[in-house]
Amino acid sequence: MDHLRRFETIRDYNTFNNNETRHPLVNVVDVSKASPRRASNMYFGFYTVFLKEVNCGDLRYGRHTYDYQEGTLVFIAPGQVIGGYDTSELYQPKGTALIFHADLLHGTSLGRHMHEYSFFGYQSNEALHLSERERKIVLECFAKIEYELEHGVDQHSKRLIVSNLELFLNYCVRFYDRQFITREHVHQGILERFEALLNRYFQTNKPQTLGLPSVAYCASELNLSAKYFGDLIKKETGQSAQAYIQAKVIDRAKDKIFDPDKTVSEIAYELGFKYPQHFSRLFKQRVGHSPLEYRSLN
Repeated sequence: MDHLRRFETIRDYNTFNNNETRHPLVNVVDVSKASPRRASNMYFGFYTVFLKEVNCGDLRYGRHTYDYQEGTLVFIAPGQVIGGYDTSELYQPKGTALIFHADLLHGTSLGRHMHEYSFFGYQSNEALHLSERERKIVLECFAKIEYELEHGVDQHSKRLIVSNLELFLNYCVRFYDRQFITREHVHQGILERFEALLNRYFQTNKPQTLGLPSVAYCASELNLSAKYFGDLIKKETGQSAQAYIQAKVIDRAKDKIFDPDKTVSEIAYELGFKYPQHFSRLFKQRVGHSPLEYRSLN
């Protein structure tokens, strides 16, 4: 398990799985063609999407177990490392991998918007669990890309392949939105837990020692990745997790401002601001008045 396999190119991963390299920057890989192997850590220098076809039974998700028989999509961004199961036994891979290099996207609409597909930053326990109908749509998208690869490269190939990649990713956005709703019981109380976390944070001296609570800090405390947590909060509240934190900070500031014995600088430091002018700027943006104006008006 300590050994790290590095896949820098599409060809590297094709060779590892006994698949033909039909295009240097993209492929739909049938991993069942691979030889039996032992689990290892793997580094990917390109975007990778696994459609797991194995019957893996119950999966751990938070403190609960759920049965996913239909299939699971796992998204890996370039530069990420994933680990296999902690076992020395040989296993036969099964499923499909969609792999594409960032170089394929240069000069395309997808290339300009690729950062918006935040699920490439999710952890493996935040994977997309597909219904049977959704799985069929995913396989249809894969089939269209595979058709272009089998057709041979011509002047239309890149546009059609990238268009189908974008279609697939947009379907995944829809499916994740569905998962946030239908799996609400998994994340039940996430907003309440977020609120309680912020309340506890400001009741301690953490703002003075750690500064303002970050989205990454809150996500870690709630055992979620920052991107998945941010998307959950956006879906639940309509605003970003950062905006939600800022609103909580301003609410705390409003209470403190009515203490005439405290200066604006003291309030700023108590809330975790390194520089008082940053606090004053945020307060005016959110409230419409500077802290001193707000104090005098009220």
